Amino acid sequence: MVMKVIFLDHDGVICLSSNWGSRGKKQKEYGRKMSQSVNELPVEVRFDNFDKKAIDTLNEILEETNAEIVVSSDWKRWATVEEMGEYYESQGIKKKPIDFTPFFRDLQAAGKIPGYDDFVWNRTDQLEQERHFEILEWLKEHPEITHWVAIDDLNMGIPVSTRHYGDFDREWGLTNFVWTPQESEGIKQSDKKEKILEFLK
Repeated sequence: MVMKVIFLDHDGVICLSSNWGSRGKKQKEYGRKMSQSVNELPVEVRFDNFDKKAIDTLNEILEETNAEIVVSSDWKRWATVEEMGEYYESQGIKKKPIDFTPFFRDLQAAGKIPGYDDFVWNRTDQLEQERHFEILEWLKEHPEITHWVAIDDLNMGIPVSTRHYGDFDREWGLTNFVWTPQESEGIKQSDKKEKILEFLK
């Protein structure tokens, strides 16, 4: 049986720079009190809006591949899977997420980071390194997955190109990865959809 998964980040992928800060307006209109934590608010005012064209692109990918969504974004800190599903629906995404990736701190506490003591941590890439471990652990726990892709504005790919060091392969990273470095374009950027489909078809 074919099972496909998209590991989906939000900021810089489907929530773009033009959307950032929209939650502030929503929370002001709602009348949020200073004493209220984000998790106490209705889910529709907790988060910034998603970009409509980015959502169109994501929906096209979902229709063409029948893939499921697993949220890898740090937005998972402020909602349950069910609440995030409600938010997806309100924003026009045709599928609700089926799960979140685990939290790195929980994996670390459980001793589930392979080679943790010998792993070379880089302060510059720490968020990328932690998130890539979260995705790999989810895949390890779900061997039924046949096709997958991670989409993120954090660069977690194995091949990288830098201005100072040129092109090289990292010793860590994700094989099935699509990077969205343009925060104003995200997933709707030219050629991103095609790269995503390559991993899911």
